[in-house]
Amino acid sequence: MSDIIKVLPDSVANQIAAGEVIQRPASVIKELVENSIDAKATSVQIILKDAGRTLIQVIDNGIGMTDTDARLSFERHSTSKIRKADDLFTLHTNGFRGEALASIAAISQIELRTCCRGADIGTHIIISGSQCESQEPDVCQQGCNFMVKNIFFNVPARRKFLKSNSVELSNILKEFEKLALVNPEVDFTLMHNDSMLYQLSGGSFKLRISSLFGRNLESQLIPISIDTNIVKIVGFVCKPENVRKRNFLQYLFVNGRFMRHPYFHKAILSSYDQLIPDDTQPNYFLNFTVDPETIDVNIHPTKTEIKFENESPIWQILSAAVKEALGRFSVAPSIDFDTDGALEMPAFKQIPLDTIEAPRLDIDPTYNPFNTEKKSPQSSTDGNRSFESYSKSHPAMDWEKLYENFESSKLVGLDSADATIAPDNEPDQLTISDTDESDAQGQKRSMLQIKGKYIIQQVKSGLMLVDQHRAHVRVLYDRYQKQVSNNSIVSQTILFPEVLNLSPSQHLIMTELIDEIEKVGFSISNLGGNDWSVSAIPAGVENVDVKELILEVIDSIIEGGESIASKVFEHIALTVAEKAAIPYGRILSDEEMDTLLGDLLRLQQPNYTPSGKTIICMMPIERIASMFN
Repeated sequence: MSDIIKVLPDSVANQIAAGEVIQRPASVIKELVENSIDAKATSVQIILKDAGRTLIQVIDNGIGMTDTDARLSFERHSTSKIRKADDLFTLHTNGFRGEALASIAAISQIELRTCCRGADIGTHIIISGSQCESQEPDVCQQGCNFMVKNIFFNVPARRKFLKSNSVELSNILKEFEKLALVNPEVDFTLMHNDSMLYQLSGGSFKLRISSLFGRNLESQLIPISIDTNIVKIVGFVCKPENVRKRNFLQYLFVNGRFMRHPYFHKAILSSYDQLIPDDTQPNYFLNFTVDPETIDVNIHPTKTEIKFENESPIWQILSAAVKEALGRFSVAPSIDFDTDGALEMPAFKQIPLDTIEAPRLDIDPTYNPFNTEKKSPQSSTDGNRSFESYSKSHPAMDWEKLYENFESSKLVGLDSADATIAPDNEPDQLTISDTDESDAQGQKRSMLQIKGKYIIQQVKSGLMLVDQHRAHVRVLYDRYQKQVSNNSIVSQTILFPEVLNLSPSQHLIMTELIDEIEKVGFSISNLGGNDWSVSAIPAGVENVDVKELILEVIDSIIEGGESIASKVFEHIALTVAEKAAIPYGRILSDEEMDTLLGDLLRLQQPNYTPSGKTIICMMPIERIASMFN
């Protein structure tokens, strides 16, 4: 038998590694900017074309590389950050694996111009698909200038699954925010298609937060600073009145590195217990500083999952620090009485207690409150005071009349019930097309609502159970689709327009989403910057929170990565229908239930919601009868 195990070529191995390290254009920016920070750069410039599909350029003023280092940097496991395995536990840099540049070079075309500090001549190297095409001396600025072109050009399957430019750019902005927050002392510039998106100057952590997310956020922050022998925590949390239902800003950093840590997130939320509603979460920006030997960052290729040696003590310290900050900045308002300029109250005249005579009450000793016989009122007079006492009578309950004819009516009820459980010859097949709203005598059958959630209707084959909320979602969704197809959508003007303060990533999605969302009946205009005004909404959604509705649509597109050109209208229509549909718990009248079921059963697909959830369940008469066997 011949040997079948072979060593993979470096180009193939690099593409495999790229699948873990480089997931989208945002991953390239993360790796290149972190290398710039490790190279002690104080200024980083990012230039994008087509959300990084065509070009990702990162320019820094770091220490640069020699011509030899520039060539070796694109080889797998080549790094200047560590020398031995023990260095993994004393990391002071963002990168250490030596996989990033090799992975980027495997799936793109790269040009690098770099020059060391103090050198007159640098080097220019061109690499395409892990193959070095040329390297020659060049006159260039000190630092590094990376140009990554045509990402995934040689992996068409990966390039095909990239999302729309707006979605990819929103992911880049989220990654940029993390990098800018963790390095507030560095100047950052971000340009996209020759348009300046960000130009940040180095400064304090609070200044960087306000520069990224707006000046109005600065007044909502409460500072936190605690230093122990285990951990040092500095940063900000928001006031309880400024929590959000969505689009919350939550950032945790450790030793200059962004991290995701659900355990510490829970510690922060526990500090807000009883202070905020259950469906909201606070904003926070916290930096942790710990001994590098007490954490392990070599868990995931993205290096965002970090294991702490002292998780439990840090949890307690973090929770106490947040609670102390909330209490120190008067989360529970205190009452401060201002006595300056108050009117002086006249002094009360003291009256000797022995001169005060208590009033006397005459009580009828023969009064019995349980006596059912009426008594005439009695009067007693003491000086100028008179008191009357009355006794109220309660007629005795005539229990004999209550149970009169009980036995006879019970027998009549049992006799009539026998007719309802007589066996029928209905087919076993369950369909809703043969629903009959009238009985044999032509009288309309009544419907029953259970727990404000389900409607029960008698049909020929048994009982039909309908989820009222899902039924209304299906009706509204089909109605929106019909109105849009007929160009008959009805909008209703809002008396006071709603203002949306969007994040940069949300603003990009809204810019491309505006045409589709106006087809559903909204009227939205840009107020400048990232602020939008909603002046009209679809008729029928007057009681819906417009801000939450639009933000939910935007966030779902960002998180789901949907292409805005495909099926966005269906997504918007479904979201609007779910928000405007009859909520669970609402009691419906017979007329409302009748109208809802009538509208539902006239649809072509009444059994399921647009998202595939069941609307109608059938219970055959045979199953009901089997329950009594």
